[in-house]
Amino acid sequence: MEMLTGGQLVARMLRKEGVGTVFTLSGLHVAPIYAGLVDEGIRIVDTRHEQAAAHAADAWARLTRGMGVAIVTAGPGVTDAVTGVANAWAANVPLLLIGGAAPTFIQGRGSLQEMPQVPLFQGITKWSDRVPSPELVPGYLAKAFRVARAGRPGPVFLEIPWDVLSNGADASLADAATRYRTDARSPGDPVQVEQALSLLAGAERPVVLAGSSIWWDDAPAALDRFASRTGIPVYLNGMGRGCLPPGHPCFFQHTRKEALAEADVVLVVGTPLDFRVGYGSEPTFAAGARVVQVDIDGAEIGRNRPIEVGIIGDSRSVLEQLEAGASAIPAARAWRERLRRSEAERLARQAAFEGSDQRPIHHFRLAREIDAAARRAGDVTFVADGGNVVAVAAKSNQLPRPGRWLDPGPLGCLGVGAPFAIAAKLLAPERPVLVIQGDGSFGLNGFDFETAVRFGLPMLVVVGNDAAWGQIRVPQRNMYGEERSPATKLAATRYDRVVEAFGGKGEHVDDPADLPAALDRAFASGTVYCVDVAIDPEAAAASGAAGYAV
Repeated sequence: MEMLTGGQLVARMLRKEGVGTVFTLSGLHVAPIYAGLVDEGIRIVDTRHEQAAAHAADAWARLTRGMGVAIVTAGPGVTDAVTGVANAWAANVPLLLIGGAAPTFIQGRGSLQEMPQVPLFQGITKWSDRVPSPELVPGYLAKAFRVARAGRPGPVFLEIPWDVLSNGADASLADAATRYRTDARSPGDPVQVEQALSLLAGAERPVVLAGSSIWWDDAPAALDRFASRTGIPVYLNGMGRGCLPPGHPCFFQHTRKEALAEADVVLVVGTPLDFRVGYGSEPTFAAGARVVQVDIDGAEIGRNRPIEVGIIGDSRSVLEQLEAGASAIPAARAWRERLRRSEAERLARQAAFEGSDQRPIHHFRLAREIDAAARRAGDVTFVADGGNVVAVAAKSNQLPRPGRWLDPGPLGCLGVGAPFAIAAKLLAPERPVLVIQGDGSFGLNGFDFETAVRFGLPMLVVVGNDAAWGQIRVPQRNMYGEERSPATKLAATRYDRVVEAFGGKGEHVDDPADLPAALDRAFASGTVYCVDVAIDPEAAAASGAAGYAV
């Protein structure tokens, strides 16, 4: 009979689930897992902060559409990871966080880093629990994978004490843990699908609003076919960005506010009616708009507004059902042409800012140069981490394919830049990765560019540097005045030199004419390269572009 420690059983279960990389920050409470990971050939990537480890695992899950795993030590290691778990919770990401703990036989006596960890996660996970014995490790891991990925995905937390990880159990327990979850899809109720088709067929100004589940459910092709058949204008948010190519006749990027405010029927697919779309209410949605909502979670349907038709199902299955029964909508062509004219007008106004030669550099000029450099570099993954500089980039950057835009999601969490980029580069070493972030967000996990250097992961980080929390400072100052706007300014810092201190390279740019060459040098550098860009702290607000990238 082969015996394995609890730590080895954890590693074996991770291998069975197809987890090839975990993210961590070392701590002796979880050392037995490390030994098992080495035995199983699972790559260990150690970050400079547990929050970054959780963020990297989050990005890994998003890009693989699988499980992301972070392992942290007890006490402060666990609490440091809370923000990363909360971000995954808000974005519906299947993340497993494993936290170490003191041995069970001394818990409650004031052991090192002891604290009530399981209750800490009960409000921001689908399941939070403690593994009581090594024999139960395989079963608890199997449940963690099943719960995290079932229905609406989300994070789970498992606390595993030192003695559970160190003591042995029969290896056959892990071998017996098979077929513990299903990948079955969930088509919608045919009656509801027919009702949706009837509504759409009679629409004069229909709109599709599609979100992250288009990516998670592998539905870009289904969305393409449905849009092409019906002719309905499509707007994308979250991980849905890039799921229709820029030249698609039904894809629109710059007129969402106008379209929703006038639409008579809105098909909402896999995106919540939250703050990003005005909670689905007036004035963001037209007063008489009828809404068809598609979501894997029935509890999400009808939240914040009445729904005409609610379809419970995964995005790909439901879009395939809709496409099978749909036909071209007569009024959609004129509606599309009108929106396309409006988009052209908006782009013309935006182009004036994108061509600005002002110094400090305008946000839109920076965004245009980033987009042009990314096109020259090829198939780039963008990581968005910041306020106004990201909101502007989202308006200018073109995404030719799915899975190329990573932002924190609805929690609006800063600090995802370096950890998200690390995961993206580990998964696709040949693909350039570009981090767009503000100087404020750089400060949260910027030390993990050292992790990228240490693991040999070349990437470009563009820092929009206005020495302020720009998205907060301008409106706060406008509301309360300069003297009543504390905590919104930063020191003038050269972030390129910070990255150089980690062993990377960088340069500072304050003339827009120098941006193309600087960005090209960064892409070609073969290392972590920071382009620190002096931007105008007033420009985003003055151009009407300030706000969250949604």
